[in-house]
Amino acid sequence: MALYDAVADLAVEIDSYELERREHVISPEFTRVTTVVHLHGAGEEGVGEDVTYTPTNHPPPDDLPLAGSFTLDSYSQLLDALTMFTEPPEMEAWHDYRRWAFESAALDLGLRQAARSLVDAVDREPRPVTFVTSRRLADPPSADEIRRWLGAYPNLRFKLDPTSDWTDELVADLAATGAIDSVDLKGQYEGTSVDQPPDPALYRRVLDAFSDAWVEDPRVTEETRPILEPHAARITWDAPIHSVADIESRPWPPRTINIKPSRFGAVRRLFDAYDYCAEHEISPYGGGQWELGPGRGQIQYLASLFHPDTPNDVAPGGYNAREPQPGLPESPLAPDLAATGFRWAG
Repeated sequence: MALYDAVADLAVEIDSYELERREHVISPEFTRVTTVVHLHGAGEEGVGEDVTYTPTNHPPPDDLPLAGSFTLDSYSQLLDALTMFTEPPEMEAWHDYRRWAFESAALDLGLRQAARSLVDAVDREPRPVTFVTSRRLADPPSADEIRRWLGAYPNLRFKLDPTSDWTDELVADLAATGAIDSVDLKGQYEGTSVDQPPDPALYRRVLDAFSDAWVEDPRVTEETRPILEPHAARITWDAPIHSVADIESRPWPPRTINIKPSRFGAVRRLFDAYDYCAEHEISPYGGGQWELGPGRGQIQYLASLFHPDTPNDVAPGGYNAREPQPGLPESPLAPDLAATGFRWAG
């Protein structure tokens, strides 16, 4: 049975919804804003989180015609027709981010109304979640930041964002820590603050130094393809992946893939991707979007069910700090699942 079939007919009764703005100042240049969607119905509440990045795109509309009796699948079909998902956004991916907030909230609400958990619905055993912490080094970049974190948490693993100002010495210094599980080349981003142009010298430097690390989102060009091709078995993808078709269109068949639920938007597309990975022996890992609310727990929940042992970029929020914070949960993260619904209990 397809995984989506386990939840497609879940009854969802919606009376109303509310929107809750969350924000957190990350730096003088960046304040993270998200919106928590609260769906209400039959005395229960379901939650999801809109992780669209531009603050002016928050909140989503507060007058959507969502009240009624649905199955999860018919509710998803209703969202297909709403203007908020069909008008061109500032970035196309944000359609999916907003869609995921409303779909995950409906999944949570339907399960809670049925007094069931997602664990029960999909018949999966939750397991402790291995995680890495994702970082872009400060300016000027230095390995000292990584060493400070390792001083506080010796077993911590990292996903780093290399940039063209990384020198041979810095790369060697970072590699010597033995703590780098993956590097994100950010070559698939355009028009964002984290764009990294395809830099052949950087690609060679990183691929040679981090010989056992996964290499995420390179830009494949005439210049970079010869550099990347010998390492195709450890190339993985994030930003372009919104569906099974996107996985199939990669230049090399992936052994692993970054599955960010918010990039898929619809529960069906996400669950179809889990099925595809299982059928094709692809070991996915999860990724986050600077969630400030229940969305973080939901991606940890999914990781505990579908890919607990891979380098999941779903670390608890305290790992987003520039300097080590005391008392953070360490990897692997013990499952902390609510008795009903689709949410982390903590």
